[in-house]
Amino acid sequence: MSDPRILVCGEALVDLVPTGETTYDARLGGGPFNVAVTLGRLGSSVALCSRISTDPFGERLFEALAGAGVDTRLVQRGPEPTTLAVAGLDPDGGARYTFYADGTADRLVADPGTLPASVRAVSVGTLSLVFEPGASVYAALLRRAHDDGCLTVLDPNVRPAVFPDHYRRRFVELLPSVDVLKVSDDDVRWLAAGADGTTPAQWLEAGVTAVVTTHGADGLSVRTRALEVAVPGAAVAVADTIGAGDTVHGALLHRLVEAGPGGRGSIAALDGGQWRDVLGFAAAAAAITVSRPGADPPWATELTGG
Repeated sequence: MSDPRILVCGEALVDLVPTGETTYDARLGGGPFNVAVTLGRLGSSVALCSRISTDPFGERLFEALAGAGVDTRLVQRGPEPTTLAVAGLDPDGGARYTFYADGTADRLVADPGTLPASVRAVSVGTLSLVFEPGASVYAALLRRAHDDGCLTVLDPNVRPAVFPDHYRRRFVELLPSVDVLKVSDDDVRWLAAGADGTTPAQWLEAGVTAVVTTHGADGLSVRTRALEVAVPGAAVAVADTIGAGDTVHGALLHRLVEAGPGGRGSIAALDGGQWRDVLGFAAAAAAITVSRPGADPPWATELTGG
């Protein structure tokens, strides 16, 4: 396995997905886990930085990472239980979650120290920037990676049931260390609310290079200081939307780092046509994920037809 070019940081957990009125299926998940798996399946050189339980769920998570080609050298292990996310579905197939995360393994991640010299991009997001003490570890790692010249990507992936209002302040404090911010329409609304609320225009003013927004079935858009570009979503029968945003996140990273310019300065220089290519690829990947139950991102051959 080659040294990783992309490092994804954050939790791996188990989604309990309803299969009937009283039955659930245990599916592997967590935003960063899904992003790492997406990247691995697409052929990126990717590693995950996390802490995963040694319980049976943790063993499944660890094996799935390896099966997707994800480098696990920065995955810490511990006896604490795996975080559980009980998923419910809205009438339109959208996902909502209840989390069981007290004393779980991913909250206790330790600073990994010096990152491999091969790393060109670092991604963080979701619960990893909310639940302490791990949240402070990941925030410090993001800032350090940005200072070291890595391309940094943040996906807040807001879960209103567990995100405290003061998270909006932490989010704003992180913006100068973020190059690409990936959000959903729901994230934008939540982050704009309250006394500490901010808008995409303010995020760009704070130093973010590009804000990529998902609009559900209506596709994706990107906003920079110089341009705004949108692409439509792909028409597909939706099984559910679990993992769709994470697939977009992973596909964006893959296209930007492995198949595109890669560097921070190059991201800022992308023109409208290049962004349409990046967003179109991410939309196509997400369409495959939503066409099947649970977070099950595509393999490279499903997008290329090879």
